[in-house]
Amino acid sequence: MSAVPPTPPARRHLSAVRTDEYFDRQATHRSQLPDPTVLVENLATGVIEVLGGVRDLEQLGRWLSEGVYRHLLRRSVLAARGRSLRGQTPARPIATIAATRITYPAGNVVEATVLLHGVARTRAVAIRLEGMDSRWRATALAVL
Repeated sequence: MSAVPPTPPARRHLSAVRTDEYFDRQATHRSQLPDPTVLVENLATGVIEVLGGVRDLEQLGRWLSEGVYRHLLRRSVLAARGRSLRGQTPARPIATIAATRITYPAGNVVEATVLLHGVARTRAVAIRLEGMDSRWRATALAVL
């Protein structure tokens, strides 16, 4: 046996690599995406149905950002509690699209407003879509 301990292998130093540019969400220009009109109108109608308790939020999940999904989840839970306290059952809201307005503030951004006429009231749904990972995703949504 040798009295000299073996020398440890030399330490390797790795350089830091920014992984965001490879693995983070990638912006997609609107010219590479389908016309957002149908999506905006279907999303607005779907959101009204979610708040009315007749559609599962998961059905809209692929078109919503995480923040918008969580916001709609909270609103739908509150709406369900309100219906429960009043003894109401969910009923499919009858809403027809009265008007759709779409603007393009940036290359991968669409901002839209959809007016929906219902039996008792008219509602406006404001939606901001961003082109990410080769599809539209709602990054902001408000029901007025």
